[in-house]
Amino acid sequence: MAGNGKNNQQQDVNQLLKVRRDKLKELQEAGRDPFIETKFDVTHHSADIKDCFEELEGTTVAIAGRIMSKRVMGKASFCHIQDLKGTIQSYVARDAVGEEEYKLFKKMDIGDIVGLKGEVFKTQTGEISIHASEIKLLTKSLQILPEKYHGLTNTDTRYRQRYVDLIMNEEVKDTFVKRSKIISAIRRYLDGQGFMEVETPMLVSNAGGAAARPFETHFNALDEDLKLRISLELYLKRLIVGGLERVYEIGRVFRNEGLDTRHNPEFTLMELYQAYTDYHGMMDLTENLYRYVAQEVLGTTKITYNGIEIDLGKPFERITMVDAVKKYADVDFNEIKDLEAARKAADEKGIEYEPHHKKGDILNLFFEAFVEEHLIQPTFLMDHPVEISPLTKRKPDAPDYVERFEFFINGWEMANAYSELNDPIDQRERFKAQEELLAQGDEEANRTDEDFLNALEIGMPPTGGIGYGIDRLCMLLTDSPAIRDVLLFPTMKSLDK
Repeated sequence: MAGNGKNNQQQDVNQLLKVRRDKLKELQEAGRDPFIETKFDVTHHSADIKDCFEELEGTTVAIAGRIMSKRVMGKASFCHIQDLKGTIQSYVARDAVGEEEYKLFKKMDIGDIVGLKGEVFKTQTGEISIHASEIKLLTKSLQILPEKYHGLTNTDTRYRQRYVDLIMNEEVKDTFVKRSKIISAIRRYLDGQGFMEVETPMLVSNAGGAAARPFETHFNALDEDLKLRISLELYLKRLIVGGLERVYEIGRVFRNEGLDTRHNPEFTLMELYQAYTDYHGMMDLTENLYRYVAQEVLGTTKITYNGIEIDLGKPFERITMVDAVKKYADVDFNEIKDLEAARKAADEKGIEYEPHHKKGDILNLFFEAFVEEHLIQPTFLMDHPVEISPLTKRKPDAPDYVERFEFFINGWEMANAYSELNDPIDQRERFKAQEELLAQGDEEANRTDEDFLNALEIGMPPTGGIGYGIDRLCMLLTDSPAIRDVLLFPTMKSLDK
């Protein structure tokens, strides 16, 4: 019986779809094909009319949007039109629009896109509305929108059909409006600090600058294998060598990795590089940037994510990786002198490590196991082991560690920054160590980039650099639980697979 019910429901849907196509055919045969319409002059959006009602009352406005509800009552009807900024009611009366146009209006469907002109007024119930003098069908909707009160709730369908999700879920549209404002605020801040926005290649012969597995492709014209970039770093540093002292890029990067709530194989990264500063300068910049963006977009530096208040107005905590592991795991790596002692400490704490892992790698495993989840408030996690930082300057007084920080909020890594390595001889040795890891089967290790080494030999000034995960910042400032909620078109498995 359940199967019969489903079949009957599908038959009903098919009949409704047929009715819409029949209506379109009727319009076309009458010389009123809505798909021929090319222009409608819009004067206002719904929210503008509501916000400025006192000055607009009694004046004629023109809006355009999608019919989201319709109530036909004989000679007069009501409908709600949804546009970019919200929804507004319209009163459509036969005497005002004319008998022929009113007949056409009554045949319009939910989802149709219309242009409407009329006078702004307020109904007896106090709802700001437009008394239509003209209503014109601009696009016929041949599909059926989800039922109004339940909306579009299936998350898989929402991500695949984002266009329907944006129509049915106002909070989704708000998220992406905020995302746009976040990126605009970032640009305003950096431009005001004297940074220059640039663009660098996405297709590269050597995908370096991060520990990640690249996507590979082939360029037919040159018969060469290429990769999609995993980072923006090495090209931006070449520009520092060239004398562009402050540069940044906001762009897509691609990493051949899994999908989860914080990872998508293509995502938006911002990297910036500043000559004549170090990782402390990058900390100051990050603190100021986050406060500026939150204040610009949300009007406050106190935000709430998943019910937890995060205060971007207070000074951000700064703690070394060694001190953080000592604080949360009660293991002091200052007292661990060699690899054997590090392995022993790991065994005692149940930390699993690989045969090729060195002391610094094991310190990082301790951090991931014991510390990361505690870094809820803004925290700069500083001074990483050299083994996991192939592009970073060593600390002069502690050469086993480097001048690097990762920025954490809500237990997430939000940014990664260095005092950039500018010694070409040291950099070649670091690349050599990465090549050895590659030979051992590590697909995320960096390959030697000879042109980048040549650039360093030309001479790169002392430089601070940082990479920001823009999607995670958008998640944080929009209180979104998953990265797919802040990507308009997240990566999805094909339906025919």
